[in-house]
Amino acid sequence: MLTRKQHELLMFIHERIKESGVSPSFDEMKDALDLASKSGIHRLITALEERGFLRRLPHRARALEVVKLPEQATTSAPARGRQPFTPQVIEGSRPPAESSPANDVRELSVLGRIAAGTPIEAIQHERDRISVPESMLGSGEHFVLEVQGDSMINAGILDGDMVVIRRGDTANNGEIVVALVMGEEATLKRLRRRGGSIALEAANPNYEPRILSPDQVQVQGKLVGLIRRYH
Repeated sequence: MLTRKQHELLMFIHERIKESGVSPSFDEMKDALDLASKSGIHRLITALEERGFLRRLPHRARALEVVKLPEQATTSAPARGRQPFTPQVIEGSRPPAESSPANDVRELSVLGRIAAGTPIEAIQHERDRISVPESMLGSGEHFVLEVQGDSMINAGILDGDMVVIRRGDTANNGEIVVALVMGEEATLKRLRRRGGSIALEAANPNYEPRILSPDQVQVQGKLVGLIRRYH
């Protein structure tokens, strides 16, 4: 069931693409829905992606695709609980392209390394591509990062693992996220809201939580899966 604003935005995008072949800009969407800022549009688009109505197409500006309209929707999936996320794990090396049907895997960009320890560098440009099963992904845009460090070992995330991230700028309390700290350092941590602050928590008792103000933390995406390669 969509909220009124979600329904309005979905239909606005649908009509604009039908008319011009191009999805509207965020400013156009903001004005059409009479919202004060583009952050509200980001939240609505993320919600529509999670419900399977929209898809963001990677590597293209203003690239939104309407997957279905409300009258085409199937029975809603059960509401997500608040339990800590357990990543799906696939062990092995990158499979050959011919090993699986094309519609069973998706090629994702590997954007560099992510720190599971002391934050290192911000997310880089694509440096490789890797095949990931569609069953791990679901809707939305995804990318892959290589883990460096041991601060998430108690969550089953080890140094050298490849984490699959669904791109987005929001997260529920307790979810494991890629967080951009102060606009320059990227880290993989569990996000907790503590009053007016945000805690980035490790899953290793050797690391203390980092307590930051909301304007110092930007969520880049949420963990949805993990690939452990043989060495």
